[in-house]
Amino acid sequence: MAARAAWVCRAWRLPLRAGSPRRGPAAVGGLWGGAAAAPRRPFSNDKVRVELEESTGVAVVKLKSPPVNSLSLELLTEFSISLEKLENDKACRGVILTSAVPKIFSAGLDIMEMHGKSKEHYAEFWKAVQELWLKLYDSSLVTVAAINGSSPAGGCLLALSCDYRIMAENPKYSIGLNETQLGIVAPFWFKDAMVSTIGHRAAERSLQLGLLYPAPDALEIGLVDKLVPEEEMQSVATQVMAQWLAAPDHARQITKSMMRKAAVEHLRKHRDSDIQNFVSFVSRDSIQKSLQMYVEMLKQKKA
Repeated sequence: MAARAAWVCRAWRLPLRAGSPRRGPAAVGGLWGGAAAAPRRPFSNDKVRVELEESTGVAVVKLKSPPVNSLSLELLTEFSISLEKLENDKACRGVILTSAVPKIFSAGLDIMEMHGKSKEHYAEFWKAVQELWLKLYDSSLVTVAAINGSSPAGGCLLALSCDYRIMAENPKYSIGLNETQLGIVAPFWFKDAMVSTIGHRAAERSLQLGLLYPAPDALEIGLVDKLVPEEEMQSVATQVMAQWLAAPDHARQITKSMMRKAAVEHLRKHRDSDIQNFVSFVSRDSIQKSLQMYVEMLKQKKA
């Protein structure tokens, strides 16, 4: 039977994490500290911090690029490398993704990476965006988003890529793919992730209008799975993680791959054309002018 399970996992290109011990909420609960906290194996880059607790198999990944965790080329690269390390680490079974910056999960793609740069830079940047999404959306690990602040555009995409989304119960926090408000079109794989989460009609309305949903509304349409008081985010995230880790890894991984395979393959087959479309679109004078206006607005807000 074990040999059969290993063959199935190889056929689906998934790692078989055999022999991983079952852990309950109390064990996983030591992730953020407290008396029961277990030894951790941290590693950190400039913009991403990771703490893997080997006794539970759960890593906490915190974005730490103030002021708003913009998804710059540097952050995207660091995040992708961190995920790859965790994916290849036999001690890791799950990832809790959150923010180290108060009141913001991620403000989305860094506008400065799309403004006033060369076409070669735009292509490199978009390839990094694709790569991170493929790694996160197609990860064999359990992924839980602990959304402890606002999460527009690319920040929403990160949350959509996870298996489960918990959001702080704060009406000032919002989430959504609001690209059209900036004169930008969300690509097909953003759309695919949104449709698979909230359904076609709700996604169509959300994408065309570039809607940002306050936390209660996000829960109502299914964009997030649970709202909790901000001070309870850590404990609820660990409880949810424990529930997902209770399922046998190989069965859960194969099921996840089956559910997400179409969206993943859709992008993989069209990566080059998607990059070309992005570069062509963002290089237009009209788009550059729109982005310039947005940059000026941000500068005025800072002033």
